[in-house]
Amino acid sequence: MLIGVPTEVKDYEFRVALTPAGVLDLTRAGHDVVIQTGAGAGSGFADDDYSQAGATVVESAAEAWSADLVLKVKEPQPEEFDLMRRGQILFTYLHLAAESECAQALQQRGVTAIAYETVTGPKGLPLLAPMSEVAGRLAAQAGAYHLMQAQGGSGILIGGVPGALAAKVVVIGGGTAGEHAALTTLGMGADVTVIDVNIDRLRELSAMSPQGLATRASNTLTIAEEVAAADLVIGSVLIPGAAAPKLVTSEMVAQMRPGSVLVDIAIDQGGCFEGSRPTTHADPTYRVGEQIYYCVANMPGGVPQTATAALTNATLPYIFAVADKGWKQAMREDPHLANGLNVSDGQITYQPVAEVLGVEVLPLQHVLEAAD
Repeated sequence: MLIGVPTEVKDYEFRVALTPAGVLDLTRAGHDVVIQTGAGAGSGFADDDYSQAGATVVESAAEAWSADLVLKVKEPQPEEFDLMRRGQILFTYLHLAAESECAQALQQRGVTAIAYETVTGPKGLPLLAPMSEVAGRLAAQAGAYHLMQAQGGSGILIGGVPGALAAKVVVIGGGTAGEHAALTTLGMGADVTVIDVNIDRLRELSAMSPQGLATRASNTLTIAEEVAAADLVIGSVLIPGAAAPKLVTSEMVAQMRPGSVLVDIAIDQGGCFEGSRPTTHADPTYRVGEQIYYCVANMPGGVPQTATAALTNATLPYIFAVADKGWKQAMREDPHLANGLNVSDGQITYQPVAEVLGVEVLPLQHVLEAAD
């Protein structure tokens, strides 16, 4: 199969969908890989690294998009829509519940779109997990940085010092991103509380951190109380493929101390704070009243060398399955991969996305039962 890797065009997105090591494995297996010049530069990979691994380096995005299977990191941007074509397979993070324009473009062009974030596994979401780990740890760093008074924050050191209180950090959502945000801020010396609806998950988090991680069951009153007392709130709520619920209202935020910071990891799915709107690495924060919001929609793009390696490690087995067997047969054999299908033949195939977009869903079973 011809596999294409275009350069990412989203603001400050320096990740690339495939490392030279991944290229080497694919080309040795008989697949052809074309990669746009400069695609790996931000992740520390030169064009020569890809050439030596067996890829063909091409000048234009159109050449990279001419492939049968296109690998990306982020959802197609408007300038890429016209490069897509019917029958093409796109494998990337899509987050279509928050990207209606992209969803419509995929439908109109008849693209077979597989979303990393909805591929399932025996233990959660295997292709989302590595980026959630990165985003959770980055949320701790970003929050600590923007708490500094020079950045407009309250001027509190996240870990405090002997005789002075540490920052109070509240993490809403105890999944992979929330776990890493909580453990990282705890390791920095903060006073950390995790809120989640799943009591069993709270037990797991409590057991893995004997250092004093606090946990609370999620409800509106608890969230309001904890947010009002927090210096830093990290939102990491996830409903796979669907829009994130708005658990933190603007009224709750208004009760926080001046200079408090809110980091919304869930912004790719629309955000879990009422006041959230997507920002970029170039302009990551904004103020609402006296509080600071950090809502960068591609947080792991800020650490591309780490994130690209982690992403390829996770995606490569699935790339092989699609390239070796064709997407339909690969999905017939692996129902977890099949859950990644979001768009096929002009229709939405993933129920949570269809519900948010207000369109009729094409049942996955009907897609896979149809002849190739």
